[in-house]
Amino acid sequence: MSENEMNLQAENEMNAKEAPLVLQVSHVSGGYYSGGILKTKQNYREVLHDIDFEIRQGEIMGLVGESGTGKSTLAKMILGLVQPEQGEIIHHTKRPQIVFQDPYSSLNPAYSVEWSIEEPLRVFGKYDAPERKRRVRDMLKRVELPEEILEAKPTELSGGQRQRVSIAAALIRRPRFLILDEPVSALDVTIQAQILRLLKDIRKELDLSYLFISHDLNVVYQLCDRVLVMKAGRLVEQGTIEEVYENPKEEYTKNLLAAAD
Repeated sequence: MSENEMNLQAENEMNAKEAPLVLQVSHVSGGYYSGGILKTKQNYREVLHDIDFEIRQGEIMGLVGESGTGKSTLAKMILGLVQPEQGEIIHHTKRPQIVFQDPYSSLNPAYSVEWSIEEPLRVFGKYDAPERKRRVRDMLKRVELPEEILEAKPTELSGGQRQRVSIAAALIRRPRFLILDEPVSALDVTIQAQILRLLKDIRKELDLSYLFISHDLNVVYQLCDRVLVMKAGRLVEQGTIEEVYENPKEEYTKNLLAAAD
């Protein structure tokens, strides 16, 4: 890395530290109860252990780790779908929206693209029909889709188009923070690159923050500013992309990076 690149990196890190907080996850532990309505120690399984990090405005935070490490459970806690047993999660903006790996999990196959994007605004109840239509078309342009697909059903779209529709639906109420749960892992490499570029552009245009969950360390390197490394429900390492990728401290992180290479 050249001296100019190092100076730029240091300046970016300083600016990031001064940006307002979007999310604080403070020493959170938690998991699930099984076996009915009774909550006992015997039927409780702790999944997350003392998770502690923060995300600032405009930042893209990566979250990596093998399957079953607790990444999705953490996302559910941030969304308020699972309550922590210990610690607290503080939102400095309204709760985030989420974009899933499989758009079918968020797009109703029985309804049109226009219905899917507009539905959050109907539920919100703040805008009349003409304003909702205008906002849907504006968001469609932001995700680089033509108006011709508004009447299409999800089954009539390509994988990349479906993911763009999912992003549009997540953004239609203008959240400041998105959780992206493996959003490109089901796409081929060319479409992955297009969606990653779109996410970068939208982040800049709308001043968004992301928690980007992935098992693909190469994709995280391309997109993220900082990264959290999770193993068996614990954060074993965190830092800037350069710190973690160029000088990993934990053996687990070194093994993940070696597998990615």
